[in-house]
Amino acid sequence: METFEEKKSRAKEILKRLKKAYPVVGPFVEWSNPLELVVGTMLSAQCTDERVNKTTKVLFKKYLTAEDYADASITALEKEIFSCGFYRNKSKNLKGIGKILVEKFGGAVPGRLEDLLLLPGVSHKTAYIVLAKAFGKNVGLPVDTHVFRLAGRLGWSNSKTPEKMSPELMKFFPAKEYLRVNEYLITHGRAICAPRNPKCSECVLNNICPSAKHLSRISPHQ
Repeated sequence: METFEEKKSRAKEILKRLKKAYPVVGPFVEWSNPLELVVGTMLSAQCTDERVNKTTKVLFKKYLTAEDYADASITALEKEIFSCGFYRNKSKNLKGIGKILVEKFGGAVPGRLEDLLLLPGVSHKTAYIVLAKAFGKNVGLPVDTHVFRLAGRLGWSNSKTPEKMSPELMKFFPAKEYLRVNEYLITHGRAICAPRNPKCSECVLNNICPSAKHLSRISPHQ
């Protein structure tokens, strides 16, 4: 059985290979201020970043402040974010986010984890991303569906929820790498390590991934 130190060493090598394989990561949610990042990341749940960006390109021109979302019509929001899926819940979340930001934080997005988690639809993953990108605070490793899938396949964690998995993954990497680990795993998950039929024969990790040997018989990458 692999020891913790062996897992940590392998995790370091995996990140090194992914950095080399993907000089450019993404695309991810596009934003120009913390409020846009909160909104875009919340909308990205169960939706592609490409679709979110098409939606927010219009949305962000109309809703500029937390007050705009707080005062918005739910019906109007539903129509405007319909293509992002789960539009009824997400529209309520948008209005709720606006209200809480106005009532508790003067309309500004807070820079503390416990405060961000008060916002409707904002998970730990979303909060970690907002803190890292908007405030430069690396307090947690964001675990989305791609990270959750790949971390399991790579043998890093057997946790059943993203919330439980995140602190386990954080033990393998320095805090400054938390966001990068998220972004490289997402990029690799989209390109190679798909939910079904992962392209193990094309994977730069196939000789150090415990799942690759199970998923396909291949010659190791050197």
